[in-house]
Amino acid sequence: MLVFILNAGSSSLKYQLMNPTTKEVLAVGLCERIGIDGILKHEFGEGQKLTLEIPMPTHKEAIELVLKTLVESEGKVINSVDDIDAIGHRAVHGGEEFASSVMVTDKVIAKMKELIPLAPLHNPANIMGMEICQQLMPGKPNVAVFDTAFHQTMPDYAYMYALPHDMYTKHGIRKYGFHGTSHYFVSNEARAMLDKKQNTRIIVCHLGNGSSVSAVLNGKCIDTSMGLTPVQGLMMGTRAGDVGAGAISYMMTRENLTIDQALDVMNKKSGILGISGKSSDLREVLEGMQNGDDKCRLAVDMVAYNIKKYVGAYVAALDGVDALCFTGGIGENAALIREKVCAGLDSMGLVIDPVKNNRRSRDARDIATNGSASRIFVIPTNEEFVIANDTFKIVSELQK
Repeated sequence: MLVFILNAGSSSLKYQLMNPTTKEVLAVGLCERIGIDGILKHEFGEGQKLTLEIPMPTHKEAIELVLKTLVESEGKVINSVDDIDAIGHRAVHGGEEFASSVMVTDKVIAKMKELIPLAPLHNPANIMGMEICQQLMPGKPNVAVFDTAFHQTMPDYAYMYALPHDMYTKHGIRKYGFHGTSHYFVSNEARAMLDKKQNTRIIVCHLGNGSSVSAVLNGKCIDTSMGLTPVQGLMMGTRAGDVGAGAISYMMTRENLTIDQALDVMNKKSGILGISGKSSDLREVLEGMQNGDDKCRLAVDMVAYNIKKYVGAYVAALDGVDALCFTGGIGENAALIREKVCAGLDSMGLVIDPVKNNRRSRDARDIATNGSASRIFVIPTNEEFVIANDTFKIVSELQK
C-alpha cells in the first residue's frame, strides 16, 4: 500500500509518499510560502532533489503541484495518482473526542471544526488539507492521525488544571499534550530495545523548535509537559514554556499589552530566541556560547535545566525509570544538552557515557555507561511512519 502523508500548515505543506509495510519512502518534500509566491522542495530516488518556484495561491494549487510532481515531472516516482492507495493527515488537536486515529468523514471534519478554538493556527489548515484531498482524489480513503491522541490515557489528576471544575466541563480547559505521534513511536522503539518487557517506565524528551517530555508506563502516557496549547512546558525555540500567571499579568500591565499581544510574545518572541537575543536555532546559540556570549550560555543552561526538572518529576511519577530517551532535532544532535540534562542524575540510575554521547550516528543507540542501572537512548523519531502505519491499519481493516 502506498500512503500519501500530508502535514498542512498555515502557509506550508509537508508531504511524504511511503509504503508503510516496508518503510520505503519514495518521495519527501515541502511547499513553502503558499499564498505569497510558492516554492516546492522535492526529494526522491537516491538523494535526488528538485526545487520549483511556482505560484501557489492556496493549498489546493500546492497539493495539485505535489501530485503532478509525483507523476509527471523529473521528480516522478509513480505512474499515476491512482497508485496512491490512501492519504494520512497529521491533525494537531483532537480534544477529548479522538483518542485514536480515525477515517476522515464529514462528521469527523465537523467535530474538528468545533475544536478550532483549541488550535486556531493548526486545525483549520489540517482540515483544509483533508477537504482538498477529498476533492482532488475522490474515493481515496483519508485518515486523520492526531497529535493529542497518545496523551488521552493520562489520568484525570494529571491532565486537570486546578481551576474551578466548570472551566473543564463547560470549556474543556485541561492538559492535552502534543507531539503524540513522536512520543508513541519513540517509546515503542525504547520498549523493544529494553531487556525488560513488562512494567516499562520510559521518559521521552522530544526536543526541537517545539519540545515536550512525556512519562510512559507500559506503553501508555501518564503525563506530558505541554498543556491546553503547545506554549506550556519546556522552554522552546520561540515559546516561553511554563510562566506564572502573575508574571504574565504583570508583563501585560507594564508593557501595556493586550492578551493577543502577550500571547504573541510568549509564542513567537520568547524561549531560546528571547533569552539569547540571537536566534531560535540552538545550533547558532551554542556557537554564540562558545564565542563567549553570556546570554547564549544562559539560554543553553536554561534549556537543559528545564528538561532536567521534568525528567526528575517524571521519574517520581513513574516510580523509577527504565529508559530516558532523546529525540527530535535537538535531542538527536545536541550532545551538550544531553550531557547537561543527565549530569547529576546518577542517584536515579541514569549515568551517561561521554564517549558514546559524543559519537555521531543516525541509528538508535544506547549512550548510558555499561554500569548504569537505567538506559539512556537516542532514538531518531519517525512521525510520518506512525501516520502511514495507522492509515494502513485503518484502511486495511475497512477493506476486509
